[in-house]
Amino acid sequence: MTGLRPLTILIAPDSFKGSLTSVEVAHALETGWMRDRPHDTILLCPLADGGEGTLEAVAAAGGWEWRTTAATDPIGRPVPARWLRSPDGRRAVVELAEASGLSRVAPAERRPRDASTFGTGTLIRAAIDSGASQLMVGIGGSATTDGGAGLLEGLGAGVGEGLDPITALRPIVRHISVEVACDVSNPLLGPTGAAATYGPQKGADPADVADLDAGLAGWADRLETATGRRERDTPGAGAAGGVGFALLAIQDVFAGFALRPGVDLVMDATDFDARLAGADLVITGEGRIDAQTGFGKTALGVARRAQAAGVPCIAVGGGVDVDGVEALAAIGAITVPVTEHPMTIEAAMAAGTAPVERCGERLARLVDVGLHMGPTR
Repeated sequence: MTGLRPLTILIAPDSFKGSLTSVEVAHALETGWMRDRPHDTILLCPLADGGEGTLEAVAAAGGWEWRTTAATDPIGRPVPARWLRSPDGRRAVVELAEASGLSRVAPAERRPRDASTFGTGTLIRAAIDSGASQLMVGIGGSATTDGGAGLLEGLGAGVGEGLDPITALRPIVRHISVEVACDVSNPLLGPTGAAATYGPQKGADPADVADLDAGLAGWADRLETATGRRERDTPGAGAAGGVGFALLAIQDVFAGFALRPGVDLVMDATDFDARLAGADLVITGEGRIDAQTGFGKTALGVARRAQAAGVPCIAVGGGVDVDGVEALAAIGAITVPVTEHPMTIEAAMAAGTAPVERCGERLARLVDVGLHMGPTR
């Protein structure tokens, strides 16, 4: 349509996991939108929650350099793993999923009792050795349930019986400030802990879960004794198979430490608020908008900031259910499904960017209608 005032649209989705990266989703929505409203200004701000895709989302905002380090995957195979560094070398972003992620191992290769986060510790150590003193570490998407013991070992600590990891770590990290991007609130142990909640998706059967939980309890006893901090029940301790616990337990050796919702950290790293300040509308989204959305996923984080800024927000979802719709409606956001007719998850994931583009075009046409109608009486 012509004759309508141009708008500034901020497009800030998460990935559609297993299908499209957040960068691909953002570009697809832009492509569709511009078919109907080519004179609008589009601001792209792909996001993530600290899991797989965090590096891509942060890098897309600009102002970062890619680095690659020789590391090991969850079952000990050598892999090249990427991380980000600021041009001045002072800041770095490490994503656990790069070296220790579930996507690194095929289902038949998963070894839930042995999988280690050693490779992630290697990446953090590489970032520190490069001169970075401010680290953001995203800990979603792990293949591991090692309580973060491998990470501490890769960082330079001894973690065996009778060893003191704190003495070894202090000279390495005492000048380092760390912000941990975490999107879950599970404790380390028990029926809602790391092993019980996330072990099965990492290949653990019921016997494995019981043994992993017992192993985590013994590790917690040792690390809490060494650090003098009881963190096993802290929300987020169960993140990434207990990596949250390990980092919480050693937090006193860092110059600064915080464990924060992943989407908030990524929004800060991508200058989301500055982009939001100039927007007339925000479009966010993720692969599925459901009950979990209400517990702090990306769409909710974006909608909250949009509401605080007085900017309308639309969330698109590859799949949508009533719980997700209601969670977003409670903070003023409207939810729109990407799918145009009933289809299986497999078919939706195989459809690529075309349905997302068409969704972006539909949204633009809806805005056209609203602008033509003008204010209601």
